[in-house]
Amino acid sequence: MKNIAVIGAGTMGNGIAHTFAQFNYNVQLIDVSQTALDRAISIITRNLDRMIAKEKISEKDKKQTLSNITTFTSIKEGVKYASLVIEAASENALLKTNIFKELDEVCPEDTILATNTSSISITQLAAVTKRPDKVIGMHFMNPVPIMKLVEIIKGYNTSDDVMDFTIELTKEINKIPVKVNDYPGFVANRILMPMINESIETLYNDVAGVREIDDIMKLGMAHPMGPLQLADFIGLDVCLSILNVMYDGFKNPKYAPCPLLVNMVAGGKLGIKSGEGFYDYTSSKKSEKVAKMFL
Repeated sequence: MKNIAVIGAGTMGNGIAHTFAQFNYNVQLIDVSQTALDRAISIITRNLDRMIAKEKISEKDKKQTLSNITTFTSIKEGVKYASLVIEAASENALLKTNIFKELDEVCPEDTILATNTSSISITQLAAVTKRPDKVIGMHFMNPVPIMKLVEIIKGYNTSDDVMDFTIELTKEINKIPVKVNDYPGFVANRILMPMINESIETLYNDVAGVREIDDIMKLGMAHPMGPLQLADFIGLDVCLSILNVMYDGFKNPKYAPCPLLVNMVAGGKLGIKSGEGFYDYTSSKKSEKVAKMFL
């Protein structure tokens, strides 16, 4: 188990690739866009340089990590020798379903198929394959190289052997695996997203402003980041997608997205990635200037 393929070169994909490569796994990073792949390697390089500056790794470690990553624009070519494939594409059920169908066709029969989904059913993705016992969830936290937690999600048909193997593999890359079962939102987002949604509702109902809501949660509840700032960091489109998955799965109104969140996403105010969300990031990703609400 030394060949790990990662599908998707975005924020999560490049972080997962970085982490496995740093622990001397051969990583095949796959994306349909060569531009996205080039950007991912650039980001990984910058992150490694930061680690050198903090004296956490050496220049030799950086070179070795980068040499462990090979990029591909073809799934078929990239997964040819993979023992494990981790899908880290956008949080879209149809897209992930199509990827899993293709992976099942082109991967070796014994390859384990994992998804980094934060809310979509593992059982649903496994159902489109001929290897449902070898499909599992590995929900990494952002930023992947730093955050220790990985939710390991057991689908309805995931075998105990695959579950045990994935848990041990997660420990080998110095992460802490936590086993959960396959229900909408799993554990992390089932608890986190209603809090974020309620914070947006509080703003929407004019109970308090953006900064006030975040300060109360940081100063009063010891959260390192306020819920609205965290929503910007995650991406408001991602928050909306996860809430929709949970609302569809449970049919419980407590998961219904706040109209303000829906409007902001429709208006292109997605948080850090778009330069504006609840805060204004046009001058700096650490900006504390409150963005104009999109109502």
